[in-house]
Amino acid sequence: ALPGQPRGVDFAQYAGYVTVDAAAGRALFYYLAEAVGCNGNGDGSSSKGKPLLLWLNGGPGCSSLGYGAMEELGPFRVMSDGKTLYRNPYSWNHAANVLFLESPAGVGYSYSNTTADYGRSGDNRTAEDAYLFLANWMERFPEYKGREFYITGESYAGHYVPQLAHAILRHASPAINLKGIMIGNAVINDWTDSKGMYDFFWTHALISDETAAGINKNCNFTAAGAGAAPSALCYDASDEASESLRDIDIYNIYAPNCQSEKLVTPPIAPSIDNFDPCTDYYVEAYLNRPDVQKAMHANVTRLDHPWSACRVTS
Repeated sequence: ALPGQPRGVDFAQYAGYVTVDAAAGRALFYYLAEAVGCNGNGDGSSSKGKPLLLWLNGGPGCSSLGYGAMEELGPFRVMSDGKTLYRNPYSWNHAANVLFLESPAGVGYSYSNTTADYGRSGDNRTAEDAYLFLANWMERFPEYKGREFYITGESYAGHYVPQLAHAILRHASPAINLKGIMIGNAVINDWTDSKGMYDFFWTHALISDETAAGINKNCNFTAAGAGAAPSALCYDASDEASESLRDIDIYNIYAPNCQSEKLVTPPIAPSIDNFDPCTDYYVEAYLNRPDVQKAMHANVTRLDHPWSACRVTS
């Protein structure tokens, strides 16, 4: 059970670490919310017959626990007091056993005892580590071997998801029965992603005509995707855009801003349907609570930094 969870939880939860490189001391953190109604019955309506689904957030370097599990498709949301949970009626674990993975090492609670690992993640090793995680995780949870398996994610998981799928197919493990992948709001092509983002800002009157023209004239997103540094004029135009968007949530441009980072006790009435722009602060407070970390078997190495939703990785 998680601290502060409501009564009547009708599914099992597991969390902890799986080592992916013993020599380096590299381990990835996971949270599993089994399908609703399991109760150990083992019948066709229980989690025993439902698929396993892996969820990956992007960034790169952002937490699938903090975003996916606690703010998006997981079974719980955090109230404004930062210590109480309430149910998400739209949780994906009504349909599947949902596994959230903090990847690569350095993201969230995931860690490496080899500090250099944090600066050399890269897509290839991230995919290989995720594969090793799954292979080792299924040794701990053998009831999921051969179960229908799906990989899903958003944003930079547009890279993580298909590359992990490729690694699974390449290794051809009989334990991992990959059936499909799904990505949303996916980062796939740097040129179209970047140009499309600025076009969106311009067509929604978030940046000026002059700023949009400066970006279109001076920024070569094709070259940037190939590793070339943007020009000084491109930097100037991009900075102007950033300044214009400073008080806007680019993922939800009509949403209100969070007016205070402070927690609210007693908590305000929660709502799944009404967006709360301060949710990030509730989740961060909750996942940094010692009782929560103890319950989740997290932060076992006593990391030298607090849990945060995103970490800069390369």
